[in-house]
Amino acid sequence: MYIIKVKGVAKIPDYVQLRDDKFTLLAYFRVDRPDKSLDKVGLGDKADYIMGLVKDLPFGQILKLEL
Repeated sequence: MYIIKVKGVAKIPDYVQLRDDKFTLLAYFRVDRPDKSLDKVGLGDKADYIMGLVKDLPFGQILKLEL
């Protein structure tokens, strides 16, 4: 699984993308509101870990996530 942090512009907020190994989009959520999206893909219990990684991740960089 991969994480990408996307920088928002003007009134559009910052977003996070979660993608699988084939790079198919699994989840797309605002950085400040991850809860429902992570629950939908079954990662609600790992939300704190994932958001900790997102906090330090530079915009536009792809990070491989090992869960």
